[in-house]
Parts: sequence; structure tokens; C-alpha cells
Amino acid sequence: MTVRVGLISDTHGSLPTAVHAALRGVDTILHAGDVCDLDVLAELETIAPVVAVRGNCDFDATARLPHIANIKIGGVRFLVIHSQRDLTRENARVLAGVQVIVTGHTHVATIDRIHGVLYVNPGSTQRRHGEEDAPAPPPSVGIVTIADDDTVEAEIVDL
Repeated sequence: MTVRVGLISDTHGSLPTAVHAALRGVDTILHAGDVCDLDVLAELETIAPVVAVRGNCDFDATARLPHIANIKIGGVRFLVIHSQRDLTRENARVLAGVQVIVTGHTHVATIDRIHGVLYVNPGSTQRRHGEEDAPAPPPSVGIVTIADDDTVEAEIVDL
């Protein structure tokens, strides 16, 4: 049976309505931090069960979120952490067997496969200003699809 995992990050306290349609039908949602308001997680729970980690903008109630999550979904091991910079030698032991690493922080959606590991940053759900020499990326989320043979593919969904 195919499993679909919704990826989201950097919601910064609010959830655009377009997220509901973009993540409709996913089996689980992984939030890579900068939640900023627990109401965001409650709203995401109306779509699917949520696993969330804290980001550098998570204070007060959201500061209690774990720094890192290592979870198995549909036979595939996921690691969720806010910033790829936080993958250090000290926490390298959590990488054993990981097939998908989900990060956020940059607000730029990316998909890379490095040494057989799928790295996905779903971007941010919030529109932000671009750099002086580059336009702002569109708000986005990600979807990882796990096939029956546990192969994984990822896509970015612009909101």
C-alpha cells in the first residue's frame, strides 16, 4: 500500500488555507520546526497525525518540542531536524538507517539525493521577501510517497 507523508516547515504561527488542500490525503505530517504556535499543530492534526520538532523561532510552548525526531513510516526511516547545519558529529548516531532527512530553516524548497539518502526541505508556508538579487520563493510544502517496495520519491507543492 502506498503511503504519503506531508512535509511542512517554517509556518511561523499561522497556516494558510491552501495547506489543507495541498496535504489532503496524506497519512502523516512531519513539521520541521519554526511552528511558533501550538494552534498550527492542532490545525494540522485535523488533516493527519503530526510529528513536529522545534526550530530556532520556537519559544514558550513550542520550545518543548523535541530538537530531533527519528521515526519509521511505512518501512522507511525519517529524520526530522530544523536545520541541516544541526546534523553534527554529536548526533550522527541517529543517522543510522535513515532514508529521508527532512529539514527547514532556509525557507527554500529543495530535494536532493546524497549517498542514497533523500534530503527534503519543503520550504516555508509563509511568503517572504526575496534577496536583493533573487525573487522570493513561493510558499510550499512537500510530499514524500513511499511505494510498496519502500522506495521513496519527493515532490514540492507550491501553495
